Order: sequence, then structure tokens, then C-alpha cells
Amino acid sequence: MSPNPQPNNPLHGITLEMILTQLVQQYGWVELSKRIQIRCFYNEPSIKSSLKFLRRTPWARAEVEKLYLQTLAAKKSP
Repeated sequence: MSPNPQPNNPLHGITLEMILTQLVQQYGWVELSKRIQIRCFYNEPSIKSSLKFLRRTPWARAEVEKLYLQTLAAKKSP
């Protein structure tokens, strides 16, 4: 077994909390709610309440992960 079983998965080893925290630090709640229209991002947003929603809502989690990957790609490009 290799030491990194998912070498092509950029989300491997990154928790949803880490993703959300980084996006909030980069964009803030207002901009994040504009990019992904989820009520928990604009109606009294918090990491805790957003994580609760994202963990039980697959489509919303997928959108957050997609934005995170786009953000990573933008940081890597010159």
C-alpha cells in the first residue's frame, strides 16, 4: 500500500471545516453568500451552523468543495 492512497484527490486529508474556514477567511460571509447562495451563509452565518447544514446537504457541500478547488487553482496560476 502506498503512503498516499489518493494522490489525485486534491481534497484528500482536508476536512470540510478547514475548507469552509479558508473560504470565509478569503471571501468573507457576504461574498461567499453571493458566490454560493445558501441561506446559512447570509442569515446569521457561523462555521458551526454552516458545517451542520453542509454535512447533511450533498449538493451544497459539492458547491463549497467546487469553489475551494477553483480558489486553489486560481492561487496556483500566475
